[in-house]
Amino acid sequence: MLAKIHYHSRKYTIDLAKPLDISIPMRASKNNVNAWYIDPPRIEAVVDGEWVAKVSEGASVNFNDIHFNPHGHGTHTECVGHIVEEVHSINENLKQFFFLAEVITVAPEKYMEDRAISRKQLQFALGNKKRDAVIIRTIPNTNDKLSRQYSHSNWPYLLEDAIKYLVKKGVKHLLVDMPSVDREEDGGELLGHNAFWNTSGKLRMDTTITEMIFVPNTVKDGTYFLNLQIAPFENDATPSKPILYAIQP
Repeated sequence: MLAKIHYHSRKYTIDLAKPLDISIPMRASKNNVNAWYIDPPRIEAVVDGEWVAKVSEGASVNFNDIHFNPHGHGTHTECVGHIVEEVHSINENLKQFFFLAEVITVAPEKYMEDRAISRKQLQFALGNKKRDAVIIRTIPNTNDKLSRQYSHSNWPYLLEDAIKYLVKKGVKHLLVDMPSVDREEDGGELLGHNAFWNTSGKLRMDTTITEMIFVPNTVKDGTYFLNLQIAPFENDATPSKPILYAIQP
């Protein structure tokens, strides 16, 4: 199902029948991907006295409560409300959902006691390309990212200068396959988040960070259209389902 898109005065063709899902599904399991020292998500049937809301137990419907944290339990998209005192909702601030995006693969480098992504690496990967969204796949890229327990793992992150470079290039939507663009334990500085949303100046209200994606190795580096699908939560963050579409020749 081919669709033609007019974007920034150019025409592109994508095949809507060939979506590339780069989200991680949420499961009620201890093997669900997890970060920030919290328990696994729970998906449980409502219980009212002796009545259990499961068809398998005699109810007419399945009727579940879901308990989760968007930041710690899977792919999520967040807005500036994540780090400022004033309440800002991702649902109120993300109003456009299709973006021209660049997928890049980066091997985090040794940085003091950590592994991090530098400005130089991003400059090499992006060159003079101008994209509204940048999707970073880190290597090694193995399927255990779908169930990894990240707490106390000191995952790779982006250096502040690397984030500032992306902001300078006009990147509005940053997607990464780590739990955070920042160091796991940084004393609350959140240098990358603050740089991306420009908290020392005019806030970049219409920009987002999406974390805990998984870009399969079958998805090649290059230019795609990104459909950034979110659940309509009035919250700083929401579970999300970013979908890529290859651009047809």
